[in-house]
Amino acid sequence: MAETFLKPSPLRHNAAMTRKKLPIGIQTFAKIREGDYYYVDKTHYAVQLANEGTHYFLSRPRRFGKSLFLDTLAELFSGNRPLFEGLYAEGHWDWSRKHPVIRISFAEGRLESRAELDRRIRWNLDQNRARLQIDCPDREDIPGCFANLIQAAAKKFGERAVVLVDEYDKPILDNLTEPEVARAMREGLRNLYSVFKGQDAYLRFVFLTGVSKFSKVSIFSGLNNLRDITLSRAYSAICGYRDEDIDTVFAPELEGLDREEIRRWYNGYAWLGEKVYNPFDVLLLFQEREFRSYWFETGTPTFLVDLLKSRQTFTPKLDALIADDQLLNAFDVEHIATEAILWQAGYLTIQAVERLGAVSQYQLGYPNQEVESAFNTALLRALVPDGPTTLPLPLYKKLIALDFDGLKAHFESLYASIPADWYRANPVLHYEGYWASVFYSHIASLGFDLIPEDVTNQGRIDLTLKLDNAILVMEFKRIEGETPTGEALAQLKAKAYADKYRADGRPVYLLAIEFSSHRRNVVGWTVESAETV
Repeated sequence: MAETFLKPSPLRHNAAMTRKKLPIGIQTFAKIREGDYYYVDKTHYAVQLANEGTHYFLSRPRRFGKSLFLDTLAELFSGNRPLFEGLYAEGHWDWSRKHPVIRISFAEGRLESRAELDRRIRWNLDQNRARLQIDCPDREDIPGCFANLIQAAAKKFGERAVVLVDEYDKPILDNLTEPEVARAMREGLRNLYSVFKGQDAYLRFVFLTGVSKFSKVSIFSGLNNLRDITLSRAYSAICGYRDEDIDTVFAPELEGLDREEIRRWYNGYAWLGEKVYNPFDVLLLFQEREFRSYWFETGTPTFLVDLLKSRQTFTPKLDALIADDQLLNAFDVEHIATEAILWQAGYLTIQAVERLGAVSQYQLGYPNQEVESAFNTALLRALVPDGPTTLPLPLYKKLIALDFDGLKAHFESLYASIPADWYRANPVLHYEGYWASVFYSHIASLGFDLIPEDVTNQGRIDLTLKLDNAILVMEFKRIEGETPTGEALAQLKAKAYADKYRADGRPVYLLAIEFSSHRRNVVGWTVESAETV
């Protein structure tokens, strides 16, 4: 069925309007609507979902507004009309019908065993039974108690039940480093979610959210009518703020902030439709009036960084990964595809899509300045343990000053700082891309405009760095001995890589770097102006 989408006319604001409170960390729709907070109207998505179907799944990164949207759905199906005054849903919803709403959440805390998971599920069911005033014949029988809750609620209220599940996958994700525990969690959740299939006659609406996309077979056990809207263009902005939202709803907050910097730092998340901002970042920016990695700082991806290191991932390619539908969805306890977890967790986003027949191919890349800089800082700490603790400002100054001798000395010191014991414990010397990965992540952490695997008509440039006053075209080579071979510079010249940027107006430099696996450091460092080539 072709997707149709009802979109309201945006409520226009201007900078002269009275500023409202910032809903930082607030996930309760009623609190926002009753407390004079800013609110970006998402109710047209809720109405559209209810009109189009009954069972949905949505994957979005953490702190992206999933919980608030679930709470909005709960208030909508409960028929709390006063909360929706002035919003799209007010004139597009049948307020005469009120459905019993069952809510299940795994967002709070960390569960570390199947027994803890079962206790949490029973607690969730108990909370709903108490609120709806429904008894359960056998509290120990989780599927039976859940099924009884759905049936009894529908019969008692005379309307089919609505079930909303927040962070459906968190018990599994919290235990990925312990596969046996993660598998036990998966079985416990499947025990709960398997109830949906048999209770379809009593369900009006089901909506599950989480970070990851576990396969339907492994989690939902035959629930074939579950529609995954993660990559639906019509719902690409269901969570997050659009450019238009920043310019209208939050217009009173923009004074004194560089609008283009807001876009560069926090915009760029895309699920085949309109790009959006992470709301957590935007709200903290408006409060603190300072550009920082607010979202990233709330949860350092230690497991993911360790996974990338163990798989010897070539970090420059992280900003230019290619994946297909199967690879993006290849996420389970037994098989975690690098591309899938990076995309689902929000560290990469879809930059472009190409379709040929029934095959779709996605180009992935960093969504914005925040993620590229902060993620590469985390990667660098894993790639260079106990490295120099000097602040990045000196390197930044050397780059913008085109101090090539100073840059060489900086990286020689960086590689020399890696303890010899670390090499003995890790097979990095056999990892072709290690040296270039350290180099790339070090510069990427500073927020410069970097292009890895830069495509030309003669091949791919290893790395292009665009500065305000120059462009650096770089080639890396790893050699076994200690004497530079000149191969890196020869390739830069033979492939005429500088030609791509000769018309840019900025001076172009060729930077050829050779790493010695024997000396564990830079042995070749040659810089030439492209004007002499």
